[in-house]
Amino acid sequence: MYKQPQEQIESIIKLALEEDDFENDITSGVLVSPDKQGVAFIIAKEEGFLACANIISPVFHTVDHSIKVNLLQKEGRKVKPGDLIAEISGNLKSILGAERVVLNFLSHLSGIATQTARYVEKVKGTKAVIRDTRKTLPGMRLLEKYAVTVGGGENHRLNLADSILIKDNHIASLQKEGVTLIEIINRARQDSSKGTIIEIEVNTVEEAAEAMKTDVDIIMLDNMNIEEMKAVVAMCGGKVKLEASGGINLDNIRDVALTGIDYISIGALTHSAKALDFSLEVES
Repeated sequence: MYKQPQEQIESIIKLALEEDDFENDITSGVLVSPDKQGVAFIIAKEEGFLACANIISPVFHTVDHSIKVNLLQKEGRKVKPGDLIAEISGNLKSILGAERVVLNFLSHLSGIATQTARYVEKVKGTKAVIRDTRKTLPGMRLLEKYAVTVGGGENHRLNLADSILIKDNHIASLQKEGVTLIEIINRARQDSSKGTIIEIEVNTVEEAAEAMKTDVDIIMLDNMNIEEMKAVVAMCGGKVKLEASGGINLDNIRDVALTGIDYISIGALTHSAKALDFSLEVES
């Protein structure tokens, strides 16, 4: 799990609040007394896994440091409709000013955790590990990848500097210059820092066999069918880690996991997760 740098999280929160222009809430400005106090509860509206509950306090405190937040559920807990997530007390105008931003974060990130948990459950009993990708919303990557870990998944590389992933476009470009697959991997190893993880994406069993002749760390089997994956797993014999990617969903992931693959990367964990519904209700 990637550690969330505090300054980066604060920047994301400030950007979201500025986008909502909470300081110029004209509705609350004309209807709510500036000194009116209130109590509100964040409530789960559907079943799922709670993620990034720890962002609730920072959002409210960025709006008004005097607001009191009492978290009522633990991070990663499975919640059901009607469960109280947090109690919020303080200036009512401030609470309403932060409401939508808090719920947006909570709904989106809990949706990712819930989606991830579904995939993790599907591969239970196999050795396959569910991993995310870089298919994340701009500016939200740290939080989204954290939410994946709450759902039981594992993070793939955080960014382009995190490890070497030789993809189809790298390969196509170099092969036009006459560079072979083996030479591409060897060049990456020779020119990278010691300990750098090197992964290569292949599309065929033959390409996987070529990659196995090197000291590559991970071979990604892109858009292969089940029989092709089985053939590569058998040929590999555990000598190198294998990752499946492309065209994998909740309906076929169990079959993929049963091939003996080590990792399964799923872009849908982040780019297609349905938001989990929460609401904020003022009690007084």
